[in-house]
Amino acid sequence: MDPAPSPASSNLARQINLKWLHRLITSSIGRKFIMGVTGLLLCGFLVGHLAGNFLLFKGEKDFNEYAEWIHHQKLLPLIELGLLLLFLAHIYLAFVTTFENRKARQQRYVVKESKQYDLTLPIPAHNWMFISGSIILGFLLLHLVDLRIGIRPDFVYTDSAYANTMQAISNPIGRIAYIVGPIILGFHLAHGFASAFQSLGLTHPKYSGLIYKLSIVFGIAIGAGFASLPILVPGMANRSTKPAATTGTAPAPAVAVDLPAHD
Repeated sequence: MDPAPSPASSNLARQINLKWLHRLITSSIGRKFIMGVTGLLLCGFLVGHLAGNFLLFKGEKDFNEYAEWIHHQKLLPLIELGLLLLFLAHIYLAFVTTFENRKARQQRYVVKESKQYDLTLPIPAHNWMFISGSIILGFLLLHLVDLRIGIRPDFVYTDSAYANTMQAISNPIGRIAYIVGPIILGFHLAHGFASAFQSLGLTHPKYSGLIYKLSIVFGIAIGAGFASLPILVPGMANRSTKPAATTGTAPAPAVAVDLPAHD
């Protein structure tokens, strides 16, 4: 039977682990690594979130059933807490990395770019990632206020998740926001998805081109998918609620039926 570890050895192990974690968080490579991990995890969340939102195309009943199923999950608070931590870590590291590199006047969070496969942007990719990320943060806050926190004074909130969502994406300003926000998100992902693989050291000259292609396809799919909701769903909902067209014929007169009297 192996002897139990001494208190001194346990303290040494904890110190080593804390030092390793400190180096990971404070080093430039470590921060980029964490940004890559959090970014890919958030990409997975976006895929699931988009799949659920596509139920808006099926109508109020299916979407409300999905929303009710989500909100009855016992692990939902833990999942939401995990998402919050992922977002905060990703945002914090993005700001820290950008401002530290800007202060040092060094090249900021540059991913090896390929003219053949990367997006052609009017500004450097590292600047675009910071700007687009800031816009996405504003859009995320709007989305939370609209539908998760539910404190819009101009909204009439109900128990129907479908009705609340339709309010958010049907009014003129909301529709613009829910179209522009996902488009910016798509461009952000088209570069960031490949950047995450770069930060994790998962690139190789043999398949880096494929990763960039997949990154662009992924960004377009997510951006176009979310942007299609405020463009298409309100019109479909309006058509489904319109009364059936009349044929121009007068309704049949009611027929009176005399029932025999009973003693």
